[in-house]
This record gives sequence, structure tokens and C-alpha cells, in this order.
Amino acid sequence: ELVVRVKNLLWRIDLARQAQPHTQDNCYRFAGYCLNVSRHTLERDGEPIKLTRAEYEMLVAFVTNPGEILSRERLLRMLSARRVENPDLRTVDVLIRRLRHKLSADLLVTQHGEGYFLAADVC
Repeated sequence: ELVVRVKNLLWRIDLARQAQPHTQDNCYRFAGYCLNVSRHTLERDGEPIKLTRAEYEMLVAFVTNPGEILSRERLLRMLSARRVENPDLRTVDVLIRRLRHKLSADLLVTQHGEGYFLAADVC
């Protein structure tokens, strides 16, 4: 159990490092959206888009790994590490569906048998 806790802690530290954008305004920009990791907000053309904590955490995972296929299991581990309550594989599917509804539906692409990826350039 101690080994699992240490691994989770190290993984959370690594995830936090990845979540720091290389811009001065702490925003990841993609497809007309701005994800501000300092304020935990998402905007499109200056208009705020409400996200739940879990939706925000999942979107951070995608923008910090642009173009990379993230398996449902990996996304689940990311949600678990960020203390999202009771995540399971169906949680990932539901969050993807909700994010697709809030974002442009074609931004989150399903790679059948592998996972999901963000189909946008991130800067």
C-alpha cells in the first residue's frame, strides 16, 4: 500500500509539472479556446464555459498531451490522482461525452480500441 501511495504522489507531482503552460498568461490555447490553469477556467472568444472539476481535470490531461492517444485507463488514473470522487471507466466515457457537448464535438477524437486524443494544436 505504501508503494502505491508513493507512486500516486510522484505521478501527481509529474502531472502538476505538465500542467504548467509555457505562456505568460497561464493559458493553453486550442481551436479558439483558452484554458487558464491559474484560474481553472475555460473560455471561447472571451465567453466563459462552465466545467465541473472532473471535466476540467480531463481537459488538462488532453491539452498537456496534445495529439497523444490517452487510454481510458490512463485517464481514469489521472482522475483518481486528482481526487475525483469514485471514478470508473464509464466515468471517463461520460466525461468525454460532456466535454464534446461543451466543446466542438470533433475536438475529442475516439481511436477505437486505444482511447481518445485532442485533435487540435495547443500553444
